[in-house]
Amino acid sequence: MVGLSNEQGLLHFLTESPWKLSYLREMRLKLILQVLAGREIILIIDETGDKKKGSTTDYVKRPYIGNLGKIEDIVAVTAYGLFEGMTFPLMFEVYKPKQRLLEGDTYQSKPQI
Repeated sequence: MVGLSNEQGLLHFLTESPWKLSYLREMRLKLILQVLAGREIILIIDETGDKKKGSTTDYVKRPYIGNLGKIEDIVAVTAYGLFEGMTFPLMFEVYKPKQRLLEGDTYQSKPQI
């Protein structure tokens, strides 16, 4: 589907898939553990972030962004594993700054997540 001249197929696939995200995450992690077979990985945490424009995205906060050299709105913090030159995404949760919690949200610090 990727690389087709009409992106509607990919959009439909991503937005209408009947799969549960929790199941896909579980299967991805099982495959990673199977490939690693107990071997060690290098953990990479990237908090540099990317500038976020607009004001409608939940949980945006204005921390210092190293690659911009100033304080800006960001959303992303990523964690990867590195194994024999190959990177792969690890489990993730959305960090919700105290100042931006929505009704029903519970605050957790980054180490708690």
